[in-house]
Amino acid sequence: MSENVYPVSPEWAARAWLDEAKYKEMYKRSIDDPNGFWGEMGQRLDWIKPYTKVKNTSYDPHDVRIRWYEDGSLNVCYNCVDRHLPTRADQNAIIWEGDDPTEDEQITYRQLHERVCKFANVLKANGVKKGDRVTIYLPMIPEAAYAMLACARIGAIHSVVFGGFSPDSLMNRIADADSKFVITSDEGVRGGRTIPLKKNTDDAITAGNLSDMKVLVVRRTGGAVDMVPGRDLWLHEELVKVSADCPIEEMNAEDPLFILYTSGSTGQPKGVVHTSGGYLLFAGLTHQYIFDYHDGDIYWCTADVGWVTGHSYIIYGPLSNGATTLMFEGVPNYPTASRFWHVVDKWQVNIFYTAPTAIRALMGAGDDFVNRTDRSSLRLLGSVGEPINPEAWIWYYRVVGNSRCPIVDTWWQTETGGILISPLPGAMALKPGSATLPFFGVQPALVDEHGNELEGAVNGNLIIKDSWPGQMRTVFRDHDRFVQTYFSTYKGNYFTGDGARRDEDGYWWITGRVDDVLNVSGHRMGTAEVESALVAHPKVSEAAVVGYPHAIKGQGIYCYVTLNAGEAVTDELKAELVKHVRAEIGPIASPDLIQFSGGLPKTRSGKIMRRILRKIAEDDFSNLGDTSTLADPLVVEDLIGNRQNRKVTG
Repeated sequence: MSENVYPVSPEWAARAWLDEAKYKEMYKRSIDDPNGFWGEMGQRLDWIKPYTKVKNTSYDPHDVRIRWYEDGSLNVCYNCVDRHLPTRADQNAIIWEGDDPTEDEQITYRQLHERVCKFANVLKANGVKKGDRVTIYLPMIPEAAYAMLACARIGAIHSVVFGGFSPDSLMNRIADADSKFVITSDEGVRGGRTIPLKKNTDDAITAGNLSDMKVLVVRRTGGAVDMVPGRDLWLHEELVKVSADCPIEEMNAEDPLFILYTSGSTGQPKGVVHTSGGYLLFAGLTHQYIFDYHDGDIYWCTADVGWVTGHSYIIYGPLSNGATTLMFEGVPNYPTASRFWHVVDKWQVNIFYTAPTAIRALMGAGDDFVNRTDRSSLRLLGSVGEPINPEAWIWYYRVVGNSRCPIVDTWWQTETGGILISPLPGAMALKPGSATLPFFGVQPALVDEHGNELEGAVNGNLIIKDSWPGQMRTVFRDHDRFVQTYFSTYKGNYFTGDGARRDEDGYWWITGRVDDVLNVSGHRMGTAEVESALVAHPKVSEAAVVGYPHAIKGQGIYCYVTLNAGEAVTDELKAELVKHVRAEIGPIASPDLIQFSGGLPKTRSGKIMRRILRKIAEDDFSNLGDTSTLADPLVVEDLIGNRQNRKVTG
């Protein structure tokens, strides 16, 4: 645990939207009078038919319903594009930075409007109607934003599938959404390598025996692809046939805006459904206050639009606020590990939002890649995706931000639509590794395994006691699964699936998924805690910790460790790491097994696939499940070959 506290600077207290007193006042009102508070906040959006009802929600397992602004109507695309034209038509809406540093584009709100309208007319000309599901399988190119906004304009429901997913994963998502229209590109480009998106789409349609499909293809690389007559269309050929005039579709606030698939602990991925009014409001509000966005700021979230972070904090939140949002096609270490910081300098980025996995990788590459750049434009840093260990937080703060940029360590989920727990940079002192305090309307609590609420400084299971506007409404075509997954474990509450700790100051610390909690000799500890201790060692770049069956302790601690470049693997170092963890946390946290590895099994979005690590640690790798999303499958072979828990056979 970190005891460092970083107070709010006088400059930040003066310039931020919210100071401590204003946060406390607004938070109290959001809990005491949710209808009044959210009724007022809803006025941020432009409504076609104003709402008279604000909140209509129930967490009762027999009647789970989540409805906000349910008698109002609006159009999401209008709120993100058209309404800004009178005042900011010539302001950049999107800055696109290609994988190749020499490729970029600046797109104004006027240009965005014209391109989205034409894209929407292409969809309509090819039979897409309000309520239809459209699958988007694109790289990080401007057309991904146009496609999403075009769907929103005409009332189609988009289902974005990350461009790194396999044909099989794509097929399952097309089939589950009952989508008849796919938007893809000839190829994608990442880190100087091409990705065969059109071929993957063809393979998905063939494998699933999907009929009556239309495939709209964006030309990205010009690579040769097969086009099926009568099914496949080139976007550039279709655009010349349509006008730039496309009226908006009036949508009820509770009409679906998108489906986004997220992995369940069991079974098929879940189609998370987000709707039009509450989602957009919550994305815009959190974007403004948490990132302290002011007019003229250049804002960059490094996520991919295939994930919810890209939906909420590259597209919908920023554009609803009339912001300038940067879209990045590339990766942090191409062509060098300075790439992020070169982009920051090139576009004079003020707000930078990335994942701990990227921060740790860049930290492992050494400070020189950061120090050779300027970065003086940066004002605020953010972290998303998983708990950030204090060592990486401090490196990010000290080296990247030159000890002058607050860090907003944000906790939220695909299901929550937007950030739920986070610092507000002008209102709260920061503790490295803590998600800090809840956003407006969010009521977190901790319960034990029996559902009893826990008070004070304590560890427990993280629940949310009442609804907020950005919350998912259902699992697509499976409301029973929605109720079962989120509302049956702790009746009357939304169960996040995460564990957390609340400290003496009321700050929240996310300890990771509940299945990432170790129980060693009756002592509970989060894997993130042990990982932080390991990564604090100067020779360690990255670590992942899982439990495995232990004859004496119940669970033993199995550590996968990646060393910094140039460090040698020795028995002495292994012993040193055990001693280091004991010193950091205590003897109870002593690693039982340490396996050194050149890499960890990660998805293409950078998330560590812990279930694979658990299987290998248990010496049971006969069924590793779906590994199609792995960035580098060879890593798994190496881990199996060098596993430390082989069963001894006679």
